[in-house]
Amino acid sequence: MQKTNIIALLFMACSPFGSHIQAQSWVKKASKSVFVLKTFRADGQLLGSATGFYSDSEGRALSSFTPFKGATRAVVIDALGKEYPVEAIIGANATYDVAKFRVQTKKSEPLTVAQQPAVAGSKAWLLTYRETKNVPQGTIRRVETFAGQHSYYSVALPVGESMVSSPLLNEDGEVIGLAQLAATTTDTLSYAVSALFADSLHTTGLSLNDEALRSTAIKKALPEQRDQALLMLYMAAGTADSATYVTLVDDFITQFPDAPDGYTYRARMAAANDRCDDAARDMEKAIGVAANKDEAHYSYAQLIYQKVMFKPEPPYAPWTLDKAMQEAEQAYSVNPLPLYRYQQAQVLFAQKKYAEALSIYTELSHTTLRSAEVFFEASRCHEQLRDTAAQLALLDSTLATFSQPYLQEAAPYLLARAQVRLEAGKYRQAVGDLNDYERLMRSRLNDRFYYIRFQAESGGRLFQQALNDIDKAIEMNPTYDLYLAEKASLQIRVGYYDDAIATAEACVRMAPNYSDGYLFLGLAQCLKGRKEEGLANLRRARELGDTQADELIEQYSK
Repeated sequence: MQKTNIIALLFMACSPFGSHIQAQSWVKKASKSVFVLKTFRADGQLLGSATGFYSDSEGRALSSFTPFKGATRAVVIDALGKEYPVEAIIGANATYDVAKFRVQTKKSEPLTVAQQPAVAGSKAWLLTYRETKNVPQGTIRRVETFAGQHSYYSVALPVGESMVSSPLLNEDGEVIGLAQLAATTTDTLSYAVSALFADSLHTTGLSLNDEALRSTAIKKALPEQRDQALLMLYMAAGTADSATYVTLVDDFITQFPDAPDGYTYRARMAAANDRCDDAARDMEKAIGVAANKDEAHYSYAQLIYQKVMFKPEPPYAPWTLDKAMQEAEQAYSVNPLPLYRYQQAQVLFAQKKYAEALSIYTELSHTTLRSAEVFFEASRCHEQLRDTAAQLALLDSTLATFSQPYLQEAAPYLLARAQVRLEAGKYRQAVGDLNDYERLMRSRLNDRFYYIRFQAESGGRLFQQALNDIDKAIEMNPTYDLYLAEKASLQIRVGYYDDAIATAEACVRMAPNYSDGYLFLGLAQCLKGRKEEGLANLRRARELGDTQADELIEQYSK
């Protein structure tokens, strides 16, 4: 009798029916993991649905990505009919139509994701929502590899619309894939994409730019790695809407409570919205949790400095330049980096302590922080100390940090040196800087640039170039009467009296109450021998308040 039972058991284990019975042993427990995903539009209308399942005990789940496209909200309904909101998308792949997301639930019953792919010829079972008795069974016909290591299955098993992304399991009750529809209505095979691939999906610092994730308004989960989460915050600051950004920052603080970065980001937002008490509390928290206290003190000093200098209204009494200096000094005392000395110099300059700031900039020019910016800031100190020669020398040092031919990084410094040279009467040197600036910034030049170079060229007796530039300024801004008056003045200077008369007349027509137009028109007419007309226009200039007209009237009345 015992021998007969053993033979019977061996027969059952080897038969398809026996295998089916063995596989069914995990169905009841596994069915607790399967749910229905429902997504909704902004107006609350149902958008799409699919089957899904939990892949871990903390609410992470897998399903089709298609229902998420265009969705603003999503929920899952578990096997007991209980509804839970989808909290965030962890990753998505539109090509293979899979998504990983987090459900807002205290605990979830997960399926085990198979770490090894199934092989062709093996049996598989499709576990659908709330089905524990008639679990469809099929055979894997073909296994293809994609993304280097993941499997895509062709399965002899019917899959209907309601079964999409249902878990396909092996005989041990492990998920090998997510079910997908047959390619055509006549196709006898259905398909499944690797569950291991779907479970490996995750966000990165650049995920906010991912085309698939951008197609859904549902919140994206922060990356699990701190450096990637920080990169996402950085990217979101420039691309995401304010509500999304606030949510990401709060999520970062929740996910990394001992990292100072989240508190610093939130403090910046609070300060920008005039909630400086909140900002101060967050910065103190950042300093408290920071492993590198110097970085947190530096960030606090920077926040205070920017508030005082660039958004002084409404004032916040506890934040002063003295407080910014204290924080900068604390950063330097913890870690004596040149960057923190540079911050101190910035604060000193804002406090109008130019000599002290200059001393630090000079010190920094002999450190690893030696740069165009350091020399330029030092030159600004000399500007305030009224030492033009020293200012120009430092601007020369600023430009010397760049190799020639200059690249665009040098452009702001070329313009700054040109303006100082112009004011110092070094006209042709100023023209040289402005020519270099024009070459670098040609597509961004405006009428103001050509007027500045016109002044330098006029001072350097480069009259034809000056006339060309004032014409460009007028072309760019034809309604500015000053440019016409300046052009008429130069035309008189070089003896182009007829041209000067025409230019001045245009100026008078444009601005009949602008005295310079009458002044230069009258002067040109007098020089041309048309004294009666000229004197009449000079008198009109005097009536409009131009004191230069008196001397000219006296001169040409004789």
